[in-house]
Amino acid sequence: MTLVSLLAFAGLCLMLALIPGPDTFMVLRISLNRASAGIAAAAGSGVGALVWAALVGFGLAAILEQSAEMFRWIKIAGGLYLLYLGVSSFIKARKAAAAGAATQEGSQPLVYSKRAGFGAGMVSTLLNPKVGLFYLAVVPQFIPHGGNTLAMAMVLGLTLAVIGFLYLSVIALVAYKAMKWLRKPKVNTLIERISSGILAVLGVGVMASGATS
Repeated sequence: MTLVSLLAFAGLCLMLALIPGPDTFMVLRISLNRASAGIAAAAGSGVGALVWAALVGFGLAAILEQSAEMFRWIKIAGGLYLLYLGVSSFIKARKAAAAGAATQEGSQPLVYSKRAGFGAGMVSTLLNPKVGLFYLAVVPQFIPHGGNTLAMAMVLGLTLAVIGFLYLSVIALVAYKAMKWLRKPKVNTLIERISSGILAVLGVGVMASGATS
């Protein structure tokens, strides 16, 4: 692969990262009260992307593309996970408020651990079939004929993972800084509920799309 080809692929990856998706909203949600947890989620998403790259390299992702039934169930599983994240986040915030976890300014903001953030990011990407389809549609065009398919797929996967991680890390830092300015209890509660609702709606949409495909 030439440097020009690698740069062209990196440009495609950047375009993909800039399109808001479930990973973006998830990182935004987790980062509201702890930037490190959001960055961990970004890292988990990158690891998930590398797993998809390995699947393509081994030829397993091709089976996914040919099996509409398997694709449908993975979409539904991904939607269920997003719905779970949205609903559980809302419930945890309500329980924290009901338990009296409050400061003099208002309720104590919900905090995610780095381990939980990493796991959420990785599982979200692994259950997102669009990542696998992206590799299936684009990666083969950048693998030279007769080359090492697995090695090249991993190089391209690493490129996508690094670009995605950097972009999502910026999102995490910006979200955290913004929350320091918007720390008023009413504003914080509103953002908690809106972001949780977005995750839940995305989950329902993915499940509906999978059920009708």
